[in-house]
Amino acid sequence: VDILLHYIRKTFDEESKILDFHHPHQLLEGLDGFNLELSDQPEPLEQLLVDCRDTLKYGVKTGHPRFFNQLSSGLDMIGLAGEWLTATANTNMFTYEISPVFIVMEMILLKKMHEMIGWGETEADGIFSPGGSISNLYSILVARYKKFPEIKTKGMAVLPQIVLLVSEHSHYSIRKIAAVLGIGTDNVIEVKCDERGKMIPLELEENILRSKKMGLTPFCVSATAGTTVYGAFDPLNNIADVCERHNLWMHVDAAWGGGLLMSKKHSYKLHGIERANSVTWNPHKLMGVPLQCSVVLIREKGLLESCNQMCAEYLFQPDKHYDVGYDTGDKTIQCGRHVDIFKLWLMWKAKGTSGFEVQINTFMELADYLYKILKKKENFELVFDGEPELTNVCFWYIPPRLKSISNEYERQQELQKIAPKIKALMIEEGTTMVSYQPHGDKVNFFRMVFSNPATKQSDVDFLIDEIERLGRAL
Repeated sequence: VDILLHYIRKTFDEESKILDFHHPHQLLEGLDGFNLELSDQPEPLEQLLVDCRDTLKYGVKTGHPRFFNQLSSGLDMIGLAGEWLTATANTNMFTYEISPVFIVMEMILLKKMHEMIGWGETEADGIFSPGGSISNLYSILVARYKKFPEIKTKGMAVLPQIVLLVSEHSHYSIRKIAAVLGIGTDNVIEVKCDERGKMIPLELEENILRSKKMGLTPFCVSATAGTTVYGAFDPLNNIADVCERHNLWMHVDAAWGGGLLMSKKHSYKLHGIERANSVTWNPHKLMGVPLQCSVVLIREKGLLESCNQMCAEYLFQPDKHYDVGYDTGDKTIQCGRHVDIFKLWLMWKAKGTSGFEVQINTFMELADYLYKILKKKENFELVFDGEPELTNVCFWYIPPRLKSISNEYERQQELQKIAPKIKALMIEEGTTMVSYQPHGDKVNFFRMVFSNPATKQSDVDFLIDEIERLGRAL
């Protein structure tokens, strides 16, 4: 406990390093009494305590106010307490029999989230899953079962060649899901986006009509509410219109942007989500719940269970002494399921819906603050014009010497190297962390995101100064 509390204090200390970086070979070789190799004989308690301390020492402080590297960051104390209690309880979510309180908590939270989406609380269903990719998998799995229920018993051989449609800015998990479910990545149609990263509804409809003419069978459209890189929101109402015209399942991947439903000021960006057949929402992102906490929400009650049910007699006996409708295990593709619900429930109790709203509005204000500073800065350039829709702010740092390069191709080739080099220097010095990537025809740029409640405007100022300090001589 002393080791953990010391680490937490250091995490929130802005002057502490985010990480003490070592290369993999250094960790494998061992560091100052920290040896990862396993021994045949038990080691003393003192060594185990040193190992606990060093495991934290050489890791990354993802709760540090200057950690901006992932969509999930921050260290919420109430959520952490919830995680400790969950580990202490050490139970499983497949039956009410062994997890009565957690099962009812999940039911209550699912109803609350259905209500926030705009669905009636009695008509919908859902399940907490091990991350947004698996939540997306559930949605595609159920969408396919809804259109082709025979898939469950007969397999892919009895189906026509099915295709699903996604935005070209969608999360890579959709393609991975197509591979896992036997649909095939070649049968994922990527729909063009506008310059802001939003799916173009006209392009969607044209792709549907074209695929039908080719003898293919579209069955699902996956829209995105908060893309990973640009933070863009697809036009959900327009996409819903297209899906209704062609009788297609509409999924909304709101893993990142779903948290805006908590904000009266920003929830309008998800208008149309209530028309979706399924939604992915990750409270471990914008809402700041400790990893992992993801949910898939299905508008039609009973589909999850009929799609996945196997009626294992040693778990789901129908003659139990309580209402077996509370046994959730047959809705899932897992058997064992971790308790991800309590930390979210406890945080909601502690903050209230209004507390989450204040937190999320603050993130949006920080993104706007960064955006306005970068617009005025001489050595920075925004990847696209326009205010942030979510907390993503994408930009290049332009070292002074690049301004003298007149050949655009040569300039782009040099610019491609800048963000990776600055990121490497950041990690080596352990001062801050921010993500970078290329995207489409755009060379490497920084993608700043805000989801850490500890971050203040002074931390944003620090990041800009640090990028300039590290990049000036490049």
